[in-house]
Amino acid sequence: MPSRPNKPKSRLTKKKRPGKRNAGPSATRIILLDIEGTTTPPEYVHDVVYPFLLENMRDFMLRHEEDPTIGADVESLRKQYLTEDQDDPDLPVWNKHMPINSSVGYMGWLMLKSNSPTALKALQGRILAEAYAKGHLRGAVYPDVRPALERWVRQTRANCIFSSGSVIEQRLLFANSTAGDLSPFLRAYFDTLVGEKKETKSYRRIAQELGTAAREVLFVSDVAAELHAARAAGMETVLCIRGGTHLTGSWDGRKVRSFDEIFP
Repeated sequence: MPSRPNKPKSRLTKKKRPGKRNAGPSATRIILLDIEGTTTPPEYVHDVVYPFLLENMRDFMLRHEEDPTIGADVESLRKQYLTEDQDDPDLPVWNKHMPINSSVGYMGWLMLKSNSPTALKALQGRILAEAYAKGHLRGAVYPDVRPALERWVRQTRANCIFSSGSVIEQRLLFANSTAGDLSPFLRAYFDTLVGEKKETKSYRRIAQELGTAAREVLFVSDVAAELHAARAAGMETVLCIRGGTHLTGSWDGRKVRSFDEIFP
């Protein structure tokens, strides 16, 4: 679980600038951001990160085969494999004499099914950590992300992330982004260990972890179902509609097309 950050300091409410849209309520102390489609183009995840993992995980695991940590991850994958429907014709064979090859095949199968158990996320994080460190990947963010994060910090607001990707993957993306190291502007990171993104209890738990009232958190996402869940938890919400993305589900709340519209 992400560690609990220090409680943000209270501040005087700033007056809204004339002629500027303010997409959030003045009481907002924390801005909680989705990643895919909100801070980051979806194609970076689907067309860059996923293919990179699929193409490089075998080589990575063979190079680190003697690493006890990798061995533990492989064993965790094997145990996860045993919980699958063994009659599924698409389930790859697990050969106990070839654990690395078997785990790679199973990892690819899980990724194609968009299923991410803890063991898979752990291995993905290790592969991506090496890739970012070597400069093979740079986390794509929209041009308005860095200016917005800096602006909200100046306004004494805390910026946080909630994504289905693991916390380590989130940290790597923002620390090695196309806009430079954004980690100094981010207070906390949350993944599905707090709950699924379309479940109201997840947002209540995040507010509890942050030590603040849900009404003081503004959640920004491009997925209506996530916003409905956050709003039911008491959070303020904004739908972010980026160029090239499409709204899934109905939404009757605030909408923006750029972070420039949120606390300008």
